[in-house]
Amino acid sequence: MGEVTPSALGLIGNTPLVRLSRIRPGRGRLLAKAEFVQPGGSVKDRAALRIVQDARGAGQLGPGQPVVEMTSGNMGAGLAVVCNVLGHPFIATMSEGNSPARARMLEALGAEVVLVRQVEGTPGRVTGADIRAATERAIEIARERGAFYVDQFNNPSCVRAHEESTGPEIWEALGDELDAFVAAVGTGGTFVGVSRFLKRMKPGMWCVAVEPEGAEVLAGKAVEKPDHLLQGTGYGFVPPQWDPGLADEFIAISDNEATRFRRLLAEKEGLHVGFSAAANVCAALKLVESSRLGEAATVVTVLCDTGLKY
Repeated sequence: MGEVTPSALGLIGNTPLVRLSRIRPGRGRLLAKAEFVQPGGSVKDRAALRIVQDARGAGQLGPGQPVVEMTSGNMGAGLAVVCNVLGHPFIATMSEGNSPARARMLEALGAEVVLVRQVEGTPGRVTGADIRAATERAIEIARERGAFYVDQFNNPSCVRAHEESTGPEIWEALGDELDAFVAAVGTGGTFVGVSRFLKRMKPGMWCVAVEPEGAEVLAGKAVEKPDHLLQGTGYGFVPPQWDPGLADEFIAISDNEATRFRRLLAEKEGLHVGFSAAANVCAALKLVESSRLGEAATVVTVLCDTGLKY
């Protein structure tokens, strides 16, 4: 018989690893952490839960107090799930440029969604300036309503969630067989947290940061394409909690590559995921096929969110 969980919070974490053997047949293993199976539909569920738990434990978030955050959709969905279960009203500020499906999902989860006019991007393509505008509105709302402001880019709970859950789960499944970890960077929580843990367990672990082509600031390049398709990543600035010592390599993925790999994952693996997940798989496949880590390397990446949000 299956395990019974007392609430949706029990569905967060402990996600399976899936082998992408149809996209990568032959020697070497390409594995992906299926983060989209969580109740909010993305990897951000982990950080949302940890942020709220830590804030409640520290007395920063009182019973029934509202929670507010800027989101591109995924963190908002995770926070909506957590806040519903724990009894906190949730307000999400979001750039109008994010996919309408994300706003509809947040509203379906009972969140109050405040859309903020785009500054320079276009529909489906959100820039760093758009994010800053939505962030400013979140700060205003927190002040006006006495709400707890999450501040995911600066909140250490985002990194801690992955250093203490995602990373250990991957290591428990694979141990020393694992050769590399590949992940796109938005706030940096997933990449920094997981890489920090894995390098502690195996100092020779190869960790690869994925960026949108034309917005490769972590690799030290100028922003040439701020309006890329990889929502939730590549905002054109170095995230505050970024740790440059963790990245052994940077791989840039184009809009066309991400679009093609979304289709390949659906048609070959039966996995309908978002653009950042597709970019992760594309980058991980490039690493495996390069044979830089040997012909039989085991590489893990992250399927960040469900394609139903696009």
